[in-house]
Amino acid sequence: MLDAFSRAVVAADAKTGTLSSGEISALRSFVSEGNKRLDAVNAIASNASCIVSDAIAGMICENQGLIQAGGNCYPNRRMAACLRDGEIVLRYVTYALLAGDASVLDDRCLNGLKETYAALGVPTTSTVRAVQIMKASSLAHINDTNTEANGGKKFRKMGAIQGDCSALTAEAASYFDRVIAALS
Repeated sequence: MLDAFSRAVVAADAKTGTLSSGEISALRSFVSEGNKRLDAVNAIASNASCIVSDAIAGMICENQGLIQAGGNCYPNRRMAACLRDGEIVLRYVTYALLAGDASVLDDRCLNGLKETYAALGVPTTSTVRAVQIMKASSLAHINDTNTEANGGKKFRKMGAIQGDCSALTAEAASYFDRVIAALS
């Protein structure tokens, strides 16, 4: 697994040189945005079970056949496996977001995932839809866009550092897109 620092060092070593001023500037920016990155990871991790269960429920609402006899979320053990896999994918997305590098996601989660699902008969279209819902929910948590009107009595504001999170949101979205591309 590489993080932003390891990746920069490996790249400089491969070209047998030192870090350029642009690479050092990128690392400086990575450090200065560190609290936002930690807040984003915390927002996803703190809400992981809700994000995953809502995504699986949304996927099932769109395809009721999944919970019928013979469906891929029937019986309960298959539903539990679906929830478990969703949490694993989300966990590796947060690892990638924390490290600022997708190698951990690629190596430990996505490598062979499509082939495994094909061998098990898991419908990738449903899986992709669940990941799309997790992506939308996670990005909303990163941007802290929940309002009291939407949350009602259970409203909880994460209290993330204020400021522009568009680059971090785009980075997180790219990790979800990697998962979607790996499954498609």
